[in-house]
Amino acid sequence: MAEFLQAAVNGLLQGGILALVGIGFSLVWGVTNIVNIAHGSLVIVGAYIAWELHEAWGVDPLIGMLVAAAVMFVAGYALQRGLVNLVVNAPIWMTLLLTFGVQLLVVNVIVKTATSDYRSIPTTYASKSISLGEVRVPCGRLIALGLAVGATVALVAFIERTRTGRAIRAAGMDRTTARLMGVDVRHVYAVTFGVAAALAGMAGVLVGTIGTFAPPDAGRFTLYSFVVSVLGGLGNMRGALAGGLVLGLVQSFVGQYLSTTLVNAAAFAVLVLVLVVRPSGLLGRPFYEARVEAR
Repeated sequence: MAEFLQAAVNGLLQGGILALVGIGFSLVWGVTNIVNIAHGSLVIVGAYIAWELHEAWGVDPLIGMLVAAAVMFVAGYALQRGLVNLVVNAPIWMTLLLTFGVQLLVVNVIVKTATSDYRSIPTTYASKSISLGEVRVPCGRLIALGLAVGATVALVAFIERTRTGRAIRAAGMDRTTARLMGVDVRHVYAVTFGVAAALAGMAGVLVGTIGTFAPPDAGRFTLYSFVVSVLGGLGNMRGALAGGLVLGLVQSFVGQYLSTTLVNAAAFAVLVLVLVVRPSGLLGRPFYEARVEAR
């Protein structure tokens, strides 16, 4: 029983990080209908920003996370406004090629400037754990889960209760009508990309704090983002959190009772099963449903 509980705890804590990795990807896909293949590289860049701050000035990664989020917001805004927006009306394969090229560029620049060695951001608290009977709860992963839940709540409040959030919802529903109502859709899309990049940067810092990271991991994080987004429902922030937790649990139990080599296969098996039973994802797709209603 203790082994089962430990696997469940590890899965939920890992799921928090996966949710934070995927929530921005889901937001961009749901609002702009763009599959951002470069999302994983944004996670890695965020981790490197916090690592550089820690190595140069000893900045705690939780403080460095704020810097990484701010830098990544500006980078995401500029990326969308200056590049992705040029093909926003193009066929989806065009945006796939563009964002894939951006990921290759970012990863190779990091490899050339910082090498492809694996790194981590050491802290005194990430390696500690709390004992609950026979179950141990790693502090670093617990902090990551708390931040993932907090980021989800904050993002939902931002989307539902602020003027900019209402503009994002309007552009996600029907951008033509949103333009007629005076919404600057290009700015709204850029803000959406900026928010997604900031969340990716935060996730990267957590990944570097509780584990290791390297440029080649960018593709893996993009893959996880895709699975989390589809599991939860495109554009659904609460769904991304649920999708991340489900994926974390699947990875933990499969790794515990079967084989670590089957972890990714099991994750995709669950993805297929969810899509068969509920094609819109665990919690639906609010932006896509809104588009259908608007038409």
